Amino acid sequence: MLEKIESVLNKYVRPLLLTHGGDIQVLDFKNGVVRFRFLGKCSGCPASDLTAEELVQSELRERIPEVRKAVLVQDVSEDLINYARSLLRQRHK
Repeated sequence: MLEKIESVLNKYVRPLLLTHGGDIQVLDFKNGVVRFRFLGKCSGCPASDLTAEELVQSELRERIPEVRKAVLVQDVSEDLINYARSLLRQRHK
């Protein structure tokens, strides 16, 4: 099932996220629920809830009948922390 999910994400979701400097990571799939997080600049974006519902969930549900719901896990990704650190280093130069 994870291969199907990744295939849909690769074709319909990732290309759009990459244009904004972001990506997506699937955490797990259980009982029809896909749990995922956004990476890069999409992590913590003010529009992430809308993107999760309107893009990720709609594409997965439309293309994989076994997916009932897609849930965005909101946490601070390592990518975002590293990006913030690089910005701080640039400010202090």
